[in-house]
Amino acid sequence: MQITRAGEYGILGALYLAKQPSHRLVMIEEISTAENIPRSFLAKIVQSLAHAGIVESQRGVGGGFRLARAPERITILQVLEAIEGTLSLQSCTENPALCVWDTSKMESCTLCALFTEAQSRVKDLFSKTTLADLSRPKAAVLQSLTGRSQCCKEAQPSEAPATK
Repeated sequence: MQITRAGEYGILGALYLAKQPSHRLVMIEEISTAENIPRSFLAKIVQSLAHAGIVESQRGVGGGFRLARAPERITILQVLEAIEGTLSLQSCTENPALCVWDTSKMESCTLCALFTEAQSRVKDLFSKTTLADLSRPKAAVLQSLTGRSQCCKEAQPSEAPATK
């Protein structure tokens, strides 16, 4: 899985809108300039976000875009999947028929099990992280993410002490 430039730009554009007052309509040109995103590319991305119900638009004089709901209710996974489609580390995790190995061996494929677990963790993180979370200063975001991963580290067995 590689998140494309469109996915990154989609998050940046949505974050820009998340930082605006909820009633304020913002033109594509403003977001493009502020986030250094090519205008025509951003326009296509925002269309995808509008189609997914993440942003809403108003045409005409004084028109523009704003988030369709509060930033606390929009996850990074929703933004990415609106642009990228279903996120998948390996195609076999979403569609076993696409496995490079014999599909009759899927039940015993340890590689597929690893891919499925990795995908589950990535999707879990993205689904628990909202635009509001990423609107905070970087240090606060990092602290929040580190706190989330600490709970998982504590549940895992610790490494054996090094011998001298």
